Amino acid sequence: MKIGIIGVPMDLGASRRGVDMGPSAVRYAHLAARIEELGLEVTDFGDIDVPVIRSELENIDRSNFIPEIRDVCTSLSKKVQEIMIKGFIPLVIGGDHSIAIGTFGGVANAGKNVGLLWFDAHGDFNNLTTSQTGNPHGMPLAVINSDGPEDLVSITEGYDLCEDNIALVGIRDLDYKERQRLKDTDIDVYTISDIDRQGIEEILEKAIQSAGCGTEGVHVSFDVDVLDPLTAPGVGTAVPGGLDYREAHLALEMIAEAGVLASLELVEVNPILDERNRTAELAVELILSCLGKNIL
Repeated sequence: MKIGIIGVPMDLGASRRGVDMGPSAVRYAHLAARIEELGLEVTDFGDIDVPVIRSELENIDRSNFIPEIRDVCTSLSKKVQEIMIKGFIPLVIGGDHSIAIGTFGGVANAGKNVGLLWFDAHGDFNNLTTSQTGNPHGMPLAVINSDGPEDLVSITEGYDLCEDNIALVGIRDLDYKERQRLKDTDIDVYTISDIDRQGIEEILEKAIQSAGCGTEGVHVSFDVDVLDPLTAPGVGTAVPGGLDYREAHLALEMIAEAGVLASLELVEVNPILDERNRTAELAVELILSCLGKNIL
């Protein structure tokens, strides 16, 4: 495998500052070198340009930044498409979760038929009408499913992702209207309660099967807030009771063993809230598991 790293230092979609430093923190944890230790070829393609928020605009409604988010995601989409055509597996490091629109747009535009595995504490299935915060990082899955601001939906336009090929894992914090919207779809939602009852191995077997059925592979979108805050403190929207260290590793190891990985993104690392870069270091370990690292 050839791995192509792309950083997206953007926090325009989130109300808490800091995730724009996520790509630097993950790189600082020796991301490229650790991947090379697996015997894989790695190229770091640098960062997507992201506009800087002027101080007087920091506290405005984040939905006002949709034009800027569109521009960043459009640039990201083009870069992902470009490196996939060259034979790289994209590894996109965020940044807030709204960058998933650009990542998936690039995968889709590269002509690859993929499903979607979405690890998150949240559903990210709001739109501008249902969102309680107006934060675009709570909307990317809805946008990928063709429901949201047209400026963002247009990035993945022309790619018909079947809802049967979308699986959410680790969900435990949904807005009221968002919950109903998800119930009205054919998307597979595996909550943290499902994991408690059935175990992470059984849940991942189901999720991989549904996301990968009839496709050429899956795009894995991993929000670190799917982890328990005791395991990963450096996130902006922490929710108690998430995946523990070994559950997360097993989930990503199973994806590697299944041989279905088409692209990977990891988002929402917030160094400002972290402890000695602990969450970024864990992020690198999880990426390695998804790329095939074994104990023996």
